[in-house]
Amino acid sequence: MRSLQHLNKYFLKYKFHLLGGLVFIILSNLFAIYPAQVTRYTIDYLREALWLTNQTTGTHLRTGILERFFEVFFIFFIVIIASTLIKGIFMFFMRQTIIVMSRHIEYDLKNEIYHHYQVLPISFYKKNRTGDLMARISEDVSQVRMYIGPAIMYTMNLVVLFIMVIGVMWNVNAQLTMLVLIPLPFLSIGIYFISNLINQKSNKVQSQLSELSSTAQSSFAGIRVIKSFNRENESIKHFVNDSLNFKSLSLKLMRVETLFAPVITLLIGASTIITIYIGGNQYINGVITLGNIAEFVIYVNMLTWPVTSIGWVSSLIQKAAVSQQRINEFLTTKSQLSDGQLLLNNHEPVSIRFVNVSFTYPESGIKALDRVNFYVPPSTSIGITGRTGSGKTTIALLIARLYDADEGHILINEVNIKKYSIKSLRDAIGYVPQDVFLFSDTIYNNIVFGLNPDQKHLAQQVDEAAAAADLLDNIKGFKEGYQTVIGERGITLSGGQKQRLSIARALIKNPAILLLDDCLSAIDTSTEIRILNQLKKKLVGKTAIYISHRISTVQHANQLIVIANHQLKEQGTHDQLMLAKGEYYEQYMTQQTNTQSTIL
Repeated sequence: MRSLQHLNKYFLKYKFHLLGGLVFIILSNLFAIYPAQVTRYTIDYLREALWLTNQTTGTHLRTGILERFFEVFFIFFIVIIASTLIKGIFMFFMRQTIIVMSRHIEYDLKNEIYHHYQVLPISFYKKNRTGDLMARISEDVSQVRMYIGPAIMYTMNLVVLFIMVIGVMWNVNAQLTMLVLIPLPFLSIGIYFISNLINQKSNKVQSQLSELSSTAQSSFAGIRVIKSFNRENESIKHFVNDSLNFKSLSLKLMRVETLFAPVITLLIGASTIITIYIGGNQYINGVITLGNIAEFVIYVNMLTWPVTSIGWVSSLIQKAAVSQQRINEFLTTKSQLSDGQLLLNNHEPVSIRFVNVSFTYPESGIKALDRVNFYVPPSTSIGITGRTGSGKTTIALLIARLYDADEGHILINEVNIKKYSIKSLRDAIGYVPQDVFLFSDTIYNNIVFGLNPDQKHLAQQVDEAAAAADLLDNIKGFKEGYQTVIGERGITLSGGQKQRLSIARALIKNPAILLLDDCLSAIDTSTEIRILNQLKKKLVGKTAIYISHRISTVQHANQLIVIANHQLKEQGTHDQLMLAKGEYYEQYMTQQTNTQSTIL
């Protein structure tokens, strides 16, 4: 139950819904008690009326007694109907307050989780699967809502009804009330042990559900690879295996939950038998009336559903506790990136300096950079090249503060990068990642994705960005132009078109720093040259960082650095590095040879 304490702030926020629900619960139960009392009066009155009728047989008084009896009986009938209707009305308002409160809290909790997901670092997403993230914000929150709404509502109803009903029963006959309540302690003990089993099995069910969601999400995301390798049957078998495990765990949980019904039915039946047997003896001895016995039977049956719901409510609470614990695991995960206060001016030239920067990926333990030093003056460009896995991409991730360096310092305009606001820093950066990601939306919305809402209707700037990325002609060739929906992850576009659209998305921001991470790898040489020439014009006064293993992409930069074995091995211009005949020269010659070679 400690995990559910996280929800207390929401109960405080919606306290008037909760208090209103309690008031309506009290009123509905108040009118639920009246029919039992009226039934007692009716039976006792009927018994007296029958006795008087027998005593006045053959006299004119008999007719008057019968007429009076039917009048009173009709009044009792109306009272019972009216009480039942009023009870129903208050039950409606009870649900309109407590269940509506649960929906509000569900909405707030999902927003809290989603917002927290947004501020968590990249390392978090590398350690956790997308399916698991989705399961916690959907399935787990739904389990928690069942506790916030139905479980709390029925628990409050049970407590109020018990207090009111047992109070009335005690006033009628204290001895009979105590005997009727004897089975309840045994009921509590049984529920305690069964609830513990439910808690254990619910945890396993929710974990397996996350596994199942991750399997499905992975299959849908990689459907092209699955089909191209003809692995549909294996994918189905994997999913079926996870589904069978989920079914098996769910059935085990259901078997435990089904113990509640027979246990509670047995104990409620025992209370009814006690009421009739002991009450019958007391009636014979003249202690209580026949109406009291009927009244007690009604009270016992009134307690049947609330007591029966103890098992169901206990199950809901246990499931919610497990789900909220899973949610809390992520909500208590904090980003290691501290936010600074300085604002970076996007309209001024920017310099970048790396001072003995070292970095190891926390999720894998792989060392990416080791004491790297370089300086990029304002309004200049730098090309970073090296073999695959040398650490080139890590430099871009550190500049964008998707990670923080383990050792050393990164300076922007000679100020430590950590002193800048992360928002202002990233607003000043146009980043084209190596792994291009496009949203299942229109081409236009993908291009203007990084702009503020009031800037997303600048058609001329969109055209200019698309033209600079050599994409404008392709867009005009589509039937719906900019309004073409490109599908999930841009599935309807070619690899080169995806990269160019990503470049346009970065350029339209007019950033002070442009990070191009191997974003021309799927583009032919002639198109690459056109794009690079366009970038030279667009990036006047900007700081550009070209990252690629292809020499043709970086050789035009003002300066070049070569990363090898996670260290800076060479630095200089293209001509200087070619004369040095080191790592850069070998890489250049290898690529030239591969380009000229013909596969026979």
